[in-house]
Amino acid sequence: MAKDNAHSMIIAVDFDGTCVEHDYPAVGMDVDGAVDVLRALNRKGHRLILFTMRSGAKLEAAVKWFRDRKIELWDVNHNPEQREWTESPKVHADIYIDDSSLGCPVMFIDGVRRPVVNWSKIRALLEYDRVL
Repeated sequence: MAKDNAHSMIIAVDFDGTCVEHDYPAVGMDVDGAVDVLRALNRKGHRLILFTMRSGAKLEAAVKWFRDRKIELWDVNHNPEQREWTESPKVHADIYIDDSSLGCPVMFIDGVRRPVVNWSKIRALLEYDRVL
């Protein structure tokens, strides 16, 4: 990750239905485009926080997914800087990417009931806003 974070953003990223297809408690297949966009965000110096309901061994499996794909996480379910100004348990981020977020572009994969994040459209939004 870039050393100069003066213009970097904090981006909270959900896991199931966002980075991988819904297959909880297992780790689903990678959602098309997720790895490329997340790596691009790393290269731009943005700080990624894994923001998920997973815990214990299931959380470790998600963290391993990022590590195996060489995607750097700034933290997990926590913003290390926010305790300086709040005790709120809500993770502070500039952007939240989550399949359950209102307005998040999603797509349906054949035979799957629940949608997953459409990373092609996420990339376009991030490029339009000059985040990527």
